[in-house]
Amino acid sequence: MKNKPYPVKFTPPWEKNAGFGRKHKSCTRSHTKIIANPGIVMKVLRRRKIIMFLAYFLLVALTMLNLANYKWTKEPQQCNQPMQGVNFQSRSDIRYLYKAPQVKKRQLVYVLTTWRSGSSFFGELFNQNPDVFFLYEPMWHIWQKLYPGDAVSLQGAARDMLSSLYRCDFSVFQLYNSPGGKNITTLGLFGAAMNKVICSYPFCTSYRKDVVGMVDEKVCRKCPPQSLQMLEEECLKYNTIVIKGVRILDVNILAPLMEDPSLNLKVIHLVRDPRAVANSRIKSRHGLIRENLQVVRSRDPKLRRVPFVDPNHKMNKKDGSDYHSIGAMEVICEQMSRTLKTALYPPKWFKGKYMTVRYEDLVENPIKTLRNVYRFVNLSANHDIEIFAMNMTTGPNASTKPFIVSSRNATQAASAWRTVLNYQQIRQVEEYCQHAMSLLGYLRVRTAGEAKDLSRPLLTVPKI
Repeated sequence: MKNKPYPVKFTPPWEKNAGFGRKHKSCTRSHTKIIANPGIVMKVLRRRKIIMFLAYFLLVALTMLNLANYKWTKEPQQCNQPMQGVNFQSRSDIRYLYKAPQVKKRQLVYVLTTWRSGSSFFGELFNQNPDVFFLYEPMWHIWQKLYPGDAVSLQGAARDMLSSLYRCDFSVFQLYNSPGGKNITTLGLFGAAMNKVICSYPFCTSYRKDVVGMVDEKVCRKCPPQSLQMLEEECLKYNTIVIKGVRILDVNILAPLMEDPSLNLKVIHLVRDPRAVANSRIKSRHGLIRENLQVVRSRDPKLRRVPFVDPNHKMNKKDGSDYHSIGAMEVICEQMSRTLKTALYPPKWFKGKYMTVRYEDLVENPIKTLRNVYRFVNLSANHDIEIFAMNMTTGPNASTKPFIVSSRNATQAASAWRTVLNYQQIRQVEEYCQHAMSLLGYLRVRTAGEAKDLSRPLLTVPKI
């Protein structure tokens, strides 16, 4: 008798008590059925690959989001609720922590003026400030080395020197050293013995930069000479560099420096009544012989000039030296007029970078003028500097030494020309400087009597 096949009952897993809690007998026939259908196997494998790919893609996406947000928490956080516990910085805050601190831009200042305009006293107002690195007449080295070059032809060399000095590069001084000479030291610079930086720590122990007071030239010359490299390092520590000079004749020479975005250069134009300047030049003519000759050589020979003396008067040596002193005023006032014309119609590079200061206003109201000047160059005047400015302009007498800064009656000195110059000299200076005088508020005199009448003011409101 033929055996009947054993019936296999298949119970789906979703049915109740589908074989749970009891052993199942292995069924060889079901395995054979699945293997015999390869399409089902391939379908299952494809689904597994898709599921694994989606899981891998989701893992990568979550990792990238975490790296982008930089937010790591140990506990789940509800939406729109502040994070509890430690405060974490946002991305902008993190960037702020690693942001380089802003460095205050160095303020550069040039005091544009001419000889015998009160510039030595005006320069002391910066030399005494502990926050200022001050240089006194550095272009003197150029004029001495290139003598007898005329004043106008030396303007380019003077500007190039300023460009180096404002970057604290003092190697430029070696270019105007004597061939084969020793390296220039701090005490070899013109005016070094009156410089508060060079005569104070760390160069010398005789003075302190933070104490207001004049430097004794004899004491400072006993200080040990230091290298210019050391002076460069000291220069870089200051946020304000001021250079006073009389050898730049026209502010337009400085246009490339004032336009340079890497330099923050402002110009203070110190002016004085040209007749007072001429009188002071005559008084100090022996100390300005070389400079007078260099300036006079720049005159235009074609211009008509007022006769200097009476034709019947026989000239002597004194008249000759006075001739060069007053003759230089022609070039000085011509160049000054160009500066004032630029100030009257300022170009873009000029606006906000130029200030005019009259010497007469400075000595009449020193504290007010000092505060205005300091405000222009972003400095603050302390009480000691204000007292210093007041004491230097209210001395008992006029100074007898023309190249020494000392306490004097500055108001008396400002009008001394009215009783010293003769009328012919006054007329000649006024002829040379009439345009500049008109813009600066200096009134002309019509007679010798008007000049000597000290009760009549010759100062009015300037047009600039």
